[in-house]
Amino acid sequence: MKYSQSLKKNRDFQTVYRKGTSYANKYLVMYALGNQSEENRLGISVSKKVGNSVVRHRLTRLIRESYRLHEELFHSGWDLVVVSRVAAKDCGYKEIESALLHLGRLHKIVEMEKKKKNENDND
Repeated sequence: MKYSQSLKKNRDFQTVYRKGTSYANKYLVMYALGNQSEENRLGISVSKKVGNSVVRHRLTRLIRESYRLHEELFHSGWDLVVVSRVAAKDCGYKEIESALLHLGRLHKIVEMEKKKKNENDND
């Protein structure tokens, strides 16, 4: 993650949960809180209810990779916590990617114009 770090400490997760805003869709819940810095910090939480460790780590990798590939679309200066729901257990990359971008748009921290602009430059 070139613009981002990971949220690792429980204290940081709890701050985002308490003070941040949240939006949810069928597969993911995203909490967002401004952090007054130049970079984003991403935390991913997948409960044991979702599945065994193989399933949980697979979902974590899918979420992290979809964020990494679209990192330039996210505004900087945010602490983000993404929580996976049980319905995400059987999802592929495309569903997780669209769910993550959908939540970013709801929080108004994703700018889809950059993606469209980059696609037009490639033509």
